Amino acid sequence: MHSRSFRLTLAVAGILLGQFAVPAGAGEPVDWASYNPEVQGATYTNSSSECIECHEEFMQKFAYSIHGRALPGGGCESCHGPMSKHMEAPRQKPALVVSMRDLSAEQSAGVCLSCHEGGKAGGPKGNIKMNWHVSSHSSAGNACIDCHTPIGVDDPVLAKATQTDVCFTCHQDKRAASFKRSRHPVREAKVVCSDCHNPHGSAATSQLVKNTVNETCYQCHAEKRGPFLWEHAPVREDCSICHDPHGTTEDRMLKVRGPFLCQQCHNEAQHPSSLYSAAGIPEFDGAAQQVLGKNCRNCHNVIHGSNHPSGSRFTR
Repeated sequence: MHSRSFRLTLAVAGILLGQFAVPAGAGEPVDWASYNPEVQGATYTNSSSECIECHEEFMQKFAYSIHGRALPGGGCESCHGPMSKHMEAPRQKPALVVSMRDLSAEQSAGVCLSCHEGGKAGGPKGNIKMNWHVSSHSSAGNACIDCHTPIGVDDPVLAKATQTDVCFTCHQDKRAASFKRSRHPVREAKVVCSDCHNPHGSAATSQLVKNTVNETCYQCHAEKRGPFLWEHAPVREDCSICHDPHGTTEDRMLKVRGPFLCQQCHNEAQHPSSLYSAAGIPEFDGAAQQVLGKNCRNCHNVIHGSNHPSGSRFTR
């Protein structure tokens, strides 16, 4: 009885949506026969009402998913190709329909990209089709379904609370970094991977959502953008010269503790940088000043840039 009522619901939905049907998506048509030669000659039925006879478990979840609510005719043919031959012989092996499990990563992505080819420029969905083919995820042999759950009611990678868990499945080193004491609030889901990275690919390094590291950082850290009267060259060039955004053991996500970080660029010929012993610490005879709390930022405290007339050394 339950299956019959559910089937009726699907049939009604198919009738209502049928007038908008574009079976293989609104983008470039899929050559289904190249994915499974057995599909050759099959036609679209524009209905998924009979699928529940064998696939009840999947259909119940799919009906309430984003795809199930949006795709015409119930949606099965949008991802599995024309099913007229499969309906006539549903038990035949090999199956007379395209199964996503049997496709290569490139073929699977081709099915998804037949619909998902556009999006908001600069966002996680921007220029998906163009970017995906040159993305590091595609080059690594990943398929869309490695990250996305097309059938389920919820897609974990699209929710802030669960997105990082999906990314950490592969990016274990970034998961480890998220437990370091100086980090972005990634595990708390206040910042997520797609805030900085476009998983579908981009023209920027590391698949960043903006064209440069700095432009990406400025989305949140606008006060560091400037322009400043006195600018610090590495700050203007690339935030990641000094910071590791995924997490470090140093304050402010610095890669190395000061003054050692600064001394990677500023050598002793430019500034006194001798490391003194602690011999005079008990008497505080002056040597202690060179040992306790030694850090360039003790004096150069506006290191990202200064607008003060006498701030050329970033001291104010």
